[in-house]
Amino acid sequence: MSPITTEAAPVAITQLPTQYDLPCDDGIPMETQRHFMQMQMLIDTLYHWLAQREDGYVGGNMFLYFSAAQLKNEDFRGPDVFIVLGVPKGERRSWVVWDEAQAPNVIIELLSDSTATNDKTEKKQVYQNKVRVPEYFWHDPFNPEDLAGFNLQNGVYQPISEDQQKRLVSQQLGLALVRWHGYYKDVEATWLRWATLEGDLIPTPQEEAEQAKQEAAQIQQQAEQAKQEVAQAQQEIAQAQQRVEQLAARLRAMGVNPDDI
Repeated sequence: MSPITTEAAPVAITQLPTQYDLPCDDGIPMETQRHFMQMQMLIDTLYHWLAQREDGYVGGNMFLYFSAAQLKNEDFRGPDVFIVLGVPKGERRSWVVWDEAQAPNVIIELLSDSTATNDKTEKKQVYQNKVRVPEYFWHDPFNPEDLAGFNLQNGVYQPISEDQQKRLVSQQLGLALVRWHGYYKDVEATWLRWATLEGDLIPTPQEEAEQAKQEAAQIQQQAEQAKQEVAQAQQEIAQAQQRVEQLAARLRAMGVNPDDI
C-alpha cells in the first residue's frame, strides 16, 4: 500500500471524529493481483480462525487512525492485513484506535518495489512508536525469502527468529506464519499462510468447501455401504428362514411335528 508518513507535532482537536466521520477509502488498489490474492488468503483464513472465538476483528487495506497529528496531515494510509483481539465482532468502515480503545495486535505489510523501503523503515517506526503494535510482519509475495517478523519488547521491536520448521510464530495469536507452495484460485506460487502450532494449515474457504464436499461424499459412501449391508443381512435372514421351512417340511414328511421338537 501507499507509505505512511508521520508528523510528531501535537495537534489540538477538541473532539476526535469517529469511523463514520473519517475517510475510509483512498481509491488506491493493491499493487498486483498477487498482492490482492495474498491479502485475501491471509484475511480469509483468519476469519476461519476467528469463527472459534466470540471476539476479534480482522481487516485489510483499510485506514488505521491512531492520532490527532495523523488527522491534520491527512495521512490516511493503512496496513495490508491486521487483526485485533478482545473487541466485538462486526463491520467497521476503518479502524479508529480512540473509538475502539485498542490498537491492532498484529499487522502484516505486503512488500512491493514501491513500498518495501517505507514498510521496512518509516512504517515500522510508526507501528513501534506511535501505534505500538505488539507484532509486525512483512512479506514480499514475489520473493518468499523476504519475510520478517518483530515483537515489541520494552517499546522496541526485536526480530522474531524462525523456528526449526522455518516458521515465524505469533505469540499474540498462538499461530504460525508459514511458506506454502501450491495453488490458490488457480495461481501457483509460494504463499504466506497461517498454521496452527501443531502444523495444520488453517483452510481457505475453497479448501474448507472441498473438505466439506469430500466429507459429504464419504458419508454418502458409508450410508450406501450400510444400506448394502442391511440388504445383505435381510437376504441372509430370508435364506435362513427358507432353510427352516424346508427342514420343517422334511420333518412333517417323516411324520414328525416340528412344533413338538
